[in-house]
Amino acid sequence: MFNHKHLLKDFPILKRKINGKPLIYFDNAATSLTPNQVLTAMNDYYTKYNANVHRGIHTLSEEATEKFEAARDTVQKFIGASHREEIVFTSGATESLNLLAYCLAPRFKKGQEIIVTEAEHHSNFVPWQMLAKKQGLKLKFIPVNSPYTPSLSKRGKGGVGELDLTSYKKLLGKKTALVTVTQASNVLGSIYPVEKMVRLAQKYKAITVVDAAQSIPHIPINVKKINCDFLVFSGHKMLAPNGVGVLYGKKEFLETMPPYKTGGHMIEKVSKNHSTFAPLPQKFEAGTMPIAEVIGLGAAIEYLQKIGFKKLMAYESALTAHAIKKFGSIKGLQILGSQNSMNRLAVVSFVLSGIPSHDIASLLDEQGIAVRAGHSCAQILHEKFGISSSVRASLYFYNTKAEIDRLTKALEMIKALFSA
Repeated sequence: MFNHKHLLKDFPILKRKINGKPLIYFDNAATSLTPNQVLTAMNDYYTKYNANVHRGIHTLSEEATEKFEAARDTVQKFIGASHREEIVFTSGATESLNLLAYCLAPRFKKGQEIIVTEAEHHSNFVPWQMLAKKQGLKLKFIPVNSPYTPSLSKRGKGGVGELDLTSYKKLLGKKTALVTVTQASNVLGSIYPVEKMVRLAQKYKAITVVDAAQSIPHIPINVKKINCDFLVFSGHKMLAPNGVGVLYGKKEFLETMPPYKTGGHMIEKVSKNHSTFAPLPQKFEAGTMPIAEVIGLGAAIEYLQKIGFKKLMAYESALTAHAIKKFGSIKGLQILGSQNSMNRLAVVSFVLSGIPSHDIASLLDEQGIAVRAGHSCAQILHEKFGISSSVRASLYFYNTKAEIDRLTKALEMIKALFSA
């Protein structure tokens, strides 16, 4: 198990007090904290070899390029991509998905269908919604089962908050052009069987996209095993800085796709009448890249690998089980998603009867506890379940059971306050 005290020194922000109380950070599904090792890697860039990449023959540029491209190699190995050219750096999962919606658009014909899930983050829905309206495509939704489990006695039976795969199979057909799914719900914590879903979609020659923004900080991912055509994720949810993310794409797709942005670096030759584009991956990396952030992403991946996903998953599963048990003791509190901690992420969303979620979050902040309140960029999911918002406590390996106990006690105090 983790040496928790040893890890805490890597995250200086955890020493901060909020409203005079020690900070408890339970908003990791939105943005994780950043360890010193990542900050040092970025600071080294700015203080030792601050220069643009790929464009200079001087020492600083060459050193920056070497570190930048080393980060690409780190990402390639981290997700099991076949070629380093299949790793494209973007500003995050949102830009990666918008890039795909733009660059894949010429492949689609009026009347074809795009399949998404009801659990999608807006980033993996709105770009496709706009594309569908523009090109006369039809959106189809894979239903999500009820998110509620009446009692802990039903743990392990499954089904709660999961995708209805029977309905998914019926949605697939000759008109299916694209299937784009999240690997894990940012509200329910449910981990979805993307490998199986991709395999089913490929029977109809549909393009497949996996949004791994929520899953990649917590579970190992191998794109060759999933066999998806594209996979996207952001750095800021996995210990890396803001403003950097990854688009993985099979080489055969990326080579035939038009560029998303044009300008410097992505050009091979420019004349008054014609321009040719640089080879992969530079074709999709126009302009000056977020160099320090890319280097920071590489350092974040190395940090996670040093911990090891086996230890990380075991620890987070124990934290989740503890949170579900403690929250389940509060009368009137309903947890969204399965109460089986084994096949879900450390994301525990809930509603507390009669108390607005934003009021709960505000009162928790007074106790130094940071949670997310609202629809978590998943309005379709909340509307389906008849709720406008929820409270989300998302955990990571630097959190503890003692912090969960503090949250539980604070929730009980809030409930008593509203009951008075």
